[in-house]
Amino acid sequence: MSSRERPGEDGLIARYFAPIAGEGGLGLTDDAARITPEPGHDIVLTVDALVERVHFMPEDAPGSIARKALAVNVSDLAAKGADPAGFLLSLALPENWTEDWLAAFAAGLGEAARDFACPLLGGDTVKTAGPLTLSVTALGEVPTGRMVRRTSAQVGDLICVTGTIGDAALGLRLRSEPAWAETLSPDERAHLADRYLHPRPRHRLAAALRDHAGAAMDVSDGLAGDLAKMMRASGTSALIDADQVPLSGAAAKAIQGSPELRDLALTGGDDYEILCTVPEMNLDRFRKEADRVGITLSVIGRVVSGHDLSVFRMNGRERRYDVGSYQHF
Repeated sequence: MSSRERPGEDGLIARYFAPIAGEGGLGLTDDAARITPEPGHDIVLTVDALVERVHFMPEDAPGSIARKALAVNVSDLAAKGADPAGFLLSLALPENWTEDWLAAFAAGLGEAARDFACPLLGGDTVKTAGPLTLSVTALGEVPTGRMVRRTSAQVGDLICVTGTIGDAALGLRLRSEPAWAETLSPDERAHLADRYLHPRPRHRLAAALRDHAGAAMDVSDGLAGDLAKMMRASGTSALIDADQVPLSGAAAKAIQGSPELRDLALTGGDDYEILCTVPEMNLDRFRKEADRVGITLSVIGRVVSGHDLSVFRMNGRERRYDVGSYQHF
């Protein structure tokens, strides 16, 4: 389809994005959106940009790209104990975009918005001579003064993580067809690939985090690197039992056959699980609330005093990861 046959910006918005907009988006017919926070609540804001060949590949399904763009932002809100309120989308389309691609993208975006209870409120669409680029700004609500920060870990707190760690990094590595992939079943390979393509933000845990966590952040740039960020921000360090870091069956099988993959699992990005510190007296209640919303919770270590890099103990040995976090520059 030639560019002359494609709709202009107004037509594009009306055809693909207005139908999935939330009430605060005003039908995407105005220059701005409107939200009214609940009385006694703060607004929490976060933004993430995704760039083709950096955060996703050209061959990825457009619906998967859309879901990931929203999920990574909802994950940030969840880690702050905030409930999603809506999002804004900026979409820079390259010259070769097609209506089929955009229709599938919008469908995936609408499905994700419903799943995460985070409606589209507005945004912007432009053309670009560069790669496909999209940016999502998500807004959430949290009771006034209750946002869970990464700076408030206390010595003696337990360190917990949701879900499983390392699946996404291994799923991305699968694309290079490594030899260890041959040891996995088709279902195991599919599981790892899906965890990279489709992050699962833990937004249903937001209320429990507000009630029980000391500090929290999501694991976007690798467990070791994000733990280092949180400990540094809190002026503390950590002692981690690496054998307690939760692994999926697929990840455990890959590591069993290729033990060097454990470092990738601990340092690779895109898990989008919640890393948090919890006073020991809060653990039982926190775990029960996580179970109630279907989220597994694992204790992997404890906050300790000091400013050194966190220690990971595994198989009787100690390891420190001096470069554990993915860097965008």
